[in-house]
Amino acid sequence: MRILCTNDDGIHAPGLKTLEAIARNLSDDVWVVAPETDQSGVAHSLSLNDPLRLREISERHFAVKGTPTDCVIMGVRHLMQDARPDLVLSGVNRGQNVAEDVTYSGTVAGAIEGTILGIPSIALSQAYGPGTRNAPRWHCAEHHGPKVVRRILEAGIDKGILVNVNFPDCEPDEVEGTALVNQGQRTQELLRLDERRDGRGNPYFWIAFERRPFTPGNGTDLWAIAHRRIAVTPLRIDMTDEPTLTRYAQAFDR
Repeated sequence: MRILCTNDDGIHAPGLKTLEAIARNLSDDVWVVAPETDQSGVAHSLSLNDPLRLREISERHFAVKGTPTDCVIMGVRHLMQDARPDLVLSGVNRGQNVAEDVTYSGTVAGAIEGTILGIPSIALSQAYGPGTRNAPRWHCAEHHGPKVVRRILEAGIDKGILVNVNFPDCEPDEVEGTALVNQGQRTQELLRLDERRDGRGNPYFWIAFERRPFTPGNGTDLWAIAHRRIAVTPLRIDMTDEPTLTRYAQAFDR
C-alpha cells in the first residue's frame, strides 16, 4: 500500500512524525508532502495567486510553500503521478478537529482533497488540554492509530467520503474505546474578539474563545473526546441537504 502523508502544522511538526510512524506501521511505501510553514485554519484553500515552491527535505520527504490542499495535489499529480497513493493520511494535528473545527481545519482539508482526487483519505488529530497544551500526548495517537486506520480500511471508505479521527487527551491505556459519532456543535457564544492596542494606540484584534462550562451532545465527537473515546466520524464531500432540497423543490414548483 502506497501512503501519502500531509498535515497543516508544517513539515517540522512533531505530529507529522507521529503520522509517519503510524503510516510505517501499515506500509513501507510512505511519502511525506507537507507545508513549509504552519497552515492551521486555512481550511480547503489552495494557492492560485502565488507559485508553489517544492523543496526536497530527504528521500520521499518534501516541503511545499502552500496549503495542505496544495500539498496533496503536488503529491498526487506530480511527485507520485507514476503510481498514485492508495491512501492519504492527514495529521496528526496538534489539537482536536471536532464540531465546527472541521470547516476551518487544514488537516481535514488534506483528507478532503485526497477524497476529491478519488483516494481513500483519513484525517487524524490529537486532543490536548490545559495541562498538555505544550506537550500533547502524541504517543496516544501513535499507539492506537494503526489499529484504527486498519479497521477503517477493512470496513471500506466509500467514494465521496472521508473519515475524521480524533484521539483523546489521555494515556494510551486510559482510552475507553472507539466511538462512531456524529459531528458535534459548540455554542457560538464562546466565540469572541479580543481587542488590543498597538504601540501607537491603534486597535487590533485576536479571534479567541472563552473558557466556560459546556456540555457536549451525546453521540458527538465532542462527547467522545470528553469521555476518553477515540472519535471516528465519516464526512461527506457532497454537502447537499436532501430534505431541504425536496422542500425547496415543492416551494419553487408553483
